[in-house]
Amino acid sequence: MTVPSQDLQLAADFPPATRDRWRELALAVLRKSVGVADPEQALATHTYDGITLRPLYDIDDLPDRPAGLPGLPPYTRGARPEGGVVTGWDVRQRHAHPDPAVTRDAVLTDLENGVTSLWLVLGEGALDPPALPTVLDKVHLDLAPVVLDAGVATAEAAETLLRLLAERGVVPAGGNLGADPIGLRARLGTVPDGAGLDLAVRLARRCAADHPTLRAITVDATPYHDAGGSHAEELGCSIAAGVAYLRALTDGGLSVAQALGQLEFRYAVTADQFLSIAKLRAARLLWARVAEACGAPEHGAQRQHAVTSSPMMTVRDPWVNMLRTTVACFAAGVGGADAVTVQPFDARLGLPDAFSRRIARNTSLLLIEESGVGRVIDPAGGSWFVERLTVELAEKAWEWFQEIERAGGAMAALDELIPRRLAGTWARRAEAIAHRRDPITGVSEFPNLEERLPEREPYPPRPETAGGLPRVYYAEPFERLRDACDRLPERPKVFLATIGPIAAYTARSTFAASLFQAGGIATVEAGPGTDPAAIAKAFRESGARVACLCSSDALYAEHAAAVAAALREAGAIRVWLAGRDVYDGVDGNVYTGCDAIHVLNTTLDDLGVTR
Repeated sequence: MTVPSQDLQLAADFPPATRDRWRELALAVLRKSVGVADPEQALATHTYDGITLRPLYDIDDLPDRPAGLPGLPPYTRGARPEGGVVTGWDVRQRHAHPDPAVTRDAVLTDLENGVTSLWLVLGEGALDPPALPTVLDKVHLDLAPVVLDAGVATAEAAETLLRLLAERGVVPAGGNLGADPIGLRARLGTVPDGAGLDLAVRLARRCAADHPTLRAITVDATPYHDAGGSHAEELGCSIAAGVAYLRALTDGGLSVAQALGQLEFRYAVTADQFLSIAKLRAARLLWARVAEACGAPEHGAQRQHAVTSSPMMTVRDPWVNMLRTTVACFAAGVGGADAVTVQPFDARLGLPDAFSRRIARNTSLLLIEESGVGRVIDPAGGSWFVERLTVELAEKAWEWFQEIERAGGAMAALDELIPRRLAGTWARRAEAIAHRRDPITGVSEFPNLEERLPEREPYPPRPETAGGLPRVYYAEPFERLRDACDRLPERPKVFLATIGPIAAYTARSTFAASLFQAGGIATVEAGPGTDPAAIAKAFRESGARVACLCSSDALYAEHAAAVAAALREAGAIRVWLAGRDVYDGVDGNVYTGCDAIHVLNTTLDDLGVTR
């Protein structure tokens, strides 16, 4: 049966939805709990770049400047007109195992099972550059692009690959020689002789003349992300580095168009999918602005390689990393990255094994083949939230880029400006992690003290990099405490002095147990009851020396002081209370938003645990 279209008035019986009506309804709810006057302000959050993320966006939030069309300046909507509709994105797997035979077998397995390009790490602690012919023995270089990441060994690695191409007489399918002296300076604090801008220029001139499908330079922005920087800081640093390379390449004889064609940008993507999507879109917008200023807007389509974030990866509960990288990979695809690398879930445990590499590559393949993420061109385009966030992120990044330029450019700013700025952002992020405002599943929240970590071959020792930017991991402050407790013959414990019936104390005892276990400390519950003597007896039998009161506010008022006194009499050296109230005999409080790292360090100090 068909229904005339004029009869399908699905919203006819509903009042029109307006922003003011939403504010009115939201305010009615929020006043009951927090007594706010502005619901949008009350529900807003703020990024580390100072961008306010509002709870509601509408068409009035769209930027005045249009995003354009895919494949055309300003390339916000993608560098290619067709997006990933035809082939999806380039699935790029990273390989760093120092044994050439092992890497060769892993490379072939990857290529036979959906990987479309290779990212090879070479140099000390990884593959030796002379091993490249062995690693690429059966690889069809005219089909599978190779991206080198050789650091101080870039010259040797690039020569080896170029010689191999010449010997085989093939035109490479693409790839990159990986010259990145600015990124090298960020990592190491110095640029060794023979690995500086002169090398990058020489390789770029060779590629432009003899290998037009091959790029010479990777603008790697991940060192700034790995140091704890924000999204806009990562973007601004990358644009500053890209501009520095453009200057060097054009001074070295390349045209602006040729120079633009020699660069590929590498960005980190995280489990914060919307910020990651907006970052990739903003990066293209920013680089298009640079190309426009250089007089070559038609050559300003930024080539992007997205890699899932290293700092977000955890040692503890590493299986959750699969979920983090899946969300990040989704964001990279939606954000329009040309190539995507999913880090194996066990990347922080040691050298990945065949299983973890399989999961990594299949994450991209599932999103491309089964979920169809690439079948829509710029799926985030037109989103009021994403379009506004893209522009706001680009504006913050451009301000930071200009500050770097005023300091003398990317290389000069690495002396002081960039490290100081990133350190400040990391300090703010570390504080949020310590207070669990930035929760880490399986580490700071819902830890599993009984977990058995998979065993992996350890990474070979790498050279010390005392002068470079630090490499941080968000979970590390909690993981260090877990490691200290795991080394002990017996796990330290905290006694949860639960007061009243189960229904009265469960919420706070569950909260307290999760907090202490996040530092590797076991917890023992007293069980239901209000008798201080009985609770003190259970405390003595537990063998604990630190206690935490857990109950409702009403029962605290009746029993907290007496129970705390009984625990002191039974030998408790410190008594915490789950909640914010203050009572005689209680040394401190644990509550949502408290400094969990401080609480854990204090407790471990009380228990004599060495870190």
